[in-house]
Amino acid sequence: MKAIIPVAGVGTRLRPHTFSQPKVLLNVAGKPIIGHIMDKLVESGIDEAIVIVGYLGEMIESYLKKNYDITFTFVNQEERLGLAHAIWMCHEYIHDNEPVFILLGDTIFDVDLTGVLNSPVSTLGVREVEDPRRFGIAITSNGQIVKLVEKPNEPVGNLAIVGLYFILHSKPLFTCIETLIRENIKTKGEFQLTDALQMMLENGEPLSTFPVNNWYDCGKPETLLSTNETLLKEHSSKSSIRGCIINEPAFISKSAQINNAIIGPNTSIGENVIIEDAIIENSIIGNFSKVQHVSLNKSIIGNNVDLSGDPHEANIGDFSEIKLR
Repeated sequence: MKAIIPVAGVGTRLRPHTFSQPKVLLNVAGKPIIGHIMDKLVESGIDEAIVIVGYLGEMIESYLKKNYDITFTFVNQEERLGLAHAIWMCHEYIHDNEPVFILLGDTIFDVDLTGVLNSPVSTLGVREVEDPRRFGIAITSNGQIVKLVEKPNEPVGNLAIVGLYFILHSKPLFTCIETLIRENIKTKGEFQLTDALQMMLENGEPLSTFPVNNWYDCGKPETLLSTNETLLKEHSSKSSIRGCIINEPAFISKSAQINNAIIGPNTSIGENVIIEDAIIENSIIGNFSKVQHVSLNKSIIGNNVDLSGDPHEANIGDFSEIKLR
């Protein structure tokens, strides 16, 4: 079965990190975002992926080819006109009405896909959310979807589509997307996949839902750090370094050099990082960076960064309270 993975977004909310690398290559809990996604796909038996790239797409292509032994097709989306438009660009690589699994490339999920990929009808991953205005919303009855609404201004339900779509019959989907584009039907200025799926419903194609309880947003610095913390609690690597204190959960690359430091909790240290005389907690340190003489909390440090500070000297009496910044 083929997977379609759109990763052409610029990631403006994660600047300055995304000025020099795609959002999906940002590290979280020891590997790039897209690495967590690909691990789940390979585990579920997906052996071919169509990856829709754009901004800095050659970096994504290089990472995937180097780390995963499956068949890749890369499609370049030069003009971002919406998710439905991105999916449409893959139609020539999908044949004979075959099933496809579409998943957004910037959201980490923890779902057993075995049952999903064997569903007798098309099915969408959903979960309850507090603010439905940010999502496509599924309205259901007796376990079946009766209506889909893209980012409603007024509440119509709180069951959000979270970016996982198993489409049993791909031909009706591409026919509906083609109609959207031909008739210039847009929502919020873009060709929306939700609108194409709603058109499929109206044409008699059944859609169901499956629950996605563990779904991790990586779209903003605070949610990236929150996802890092959650994943580390589930997959923390036990580390012991002479002369250092490691507060679990933490991930420290085997190639990192750590001297006289306190690391963690909730901290990821990338490849070939050098850390000396530092305290780092609730943070992500990118590959090939050097951090010395600083205390960091809730920080994201990119790749190839050299960060250092001056040690403080103090002569402080009893019962004092001092905050050094």
